[in-house]
Amino acid sequence: MFVACSTVCFAREPLEAALRQIAELEFDKFELALVEDGQHLRPSEAGDNPEAALQRLRRGPSLIPSSLYLDFGPVDWSVPLTRRRFDGLCRLAKSLNIAVVTLHAAPAGTPLEDEVKRLSQLLSAAMREGLVLALLTHSQTMTADPDVAVELCKALPGLGLTLDPSHFLQGPQPRPDYDAVFPYVQNVHLRDTGHAPGEFQVRVGQGQIEYARVVNMLQRYGYNRALTVAILDRPENNFDREVEVRKLKLLLETLI
Repeated sequence: MFVACSTVCFAREPLEAALRQIAELEFDKFELALVEDGQHLRPSEAGDNPEAALQRLRRGPSLIPSSLYLDFGPVDWSVPLTRRRFDGLCRLAKSLNIAVVTLHAAPAGTPLEDEVKRLSQLLSAAMREGLVLALLTHSQTMTADPDVAVELCKALPGLGLTLDPSHFLQGPQPRPDYDAVFPYVQNVHLRDTGHAPGEFQVRVGQGQIEYARVVNMLQRYGYNRALTVAILDRPENNFDREVEVRKLKLLLETLI
């Protein structure tokens, strides 16, 4: 295992500045987050022109990309353009030597068979490029329920999960048991989170995320990928983001 930093930690700054800050914090690996309503690269533009996105990234500091996180926002996946953009992003990931691409599952309440049909096509496209497709465990999607997340992975061999424990703590189920997802985890997003409303992000050490237990469970199943620091860069944060990123980095490094 190794510790990486997501560009979501510095999402309100230009991408080049975000990458410099990640390097200055002494990370050597980073997760590239492409968010459609963000200020960095967007899935639509990078999917339309992956070569231009690749050149832009190569002008930055000598960091190693560890994974790709895609947030397309509300899109119609039956539209050929959206599928072509996803294919372009898979080519970008392959060019960056990235193994894992994280995507959001369908909204909670979507019929399982509909989501299996959508994901089967995306999974095939990712696997053609030698990539692992992983669904983020997110409180507003089908993967908010650990059992549904596992069922999707069982229905689509090769599909993985990007574990974000914060979404289980703040999700629709009070303190769910999510041990069943660990065999399918291909990436991990971490920050500290409390149980109370409004505590999705708190200072490291003030929340309820059991980092040591998460790492131990991952080790049990032979996990050897990233522990990704993913403290969301939000104006309402009542803490020094850079300080908290550094603290979480140092904490995670003591556990691996």
